[in-house]
Amino acid sequence: MKTTARTRTTAITFAGLPKDYESLCRLHLPRPIRDRAEYNNALEFAALFAGHEEAMSTDQDDYFALLTSLLETWEHGLTATALSEILKASPKLGPMILRGERRITADHARALAGHFKVSVEAFL
Repeated sequence: MKTTARTRTTAITFAGLPKDYESLCRLHLPRPIRDRAEYNNALEFAALFAGHEEAMSTDQDDYFALLTSLLETWEHGLTATALSEILKASPKLGPMILRGERRITADHARALAGHFKVSVEAFL
């Protein structure tokens, strides 16, 4: 697996993000995600936009839409079996959740949040 340097976004806040698309791309060029390091970099950058949908410029909104689409494409590569492993549960649980036969519990949400490095609320 190829690894890449992590994007340094800890000093950047939403207020400090550029408003135009080209400048956003200079900070983090959106491209297909091919490994966990690229996924983590994209997720870290996307987290800067979270909760600011009302305040985004049109270019920021377009950029965020593309970035989340790339993240979703990577995440949907997750198999039902892998979901069960993340949840440390029966191999049957992942497929049941994906088919809508079981709901995600608070414990599941915490496990998923820890795995994907997002807030628990993303799964509730």
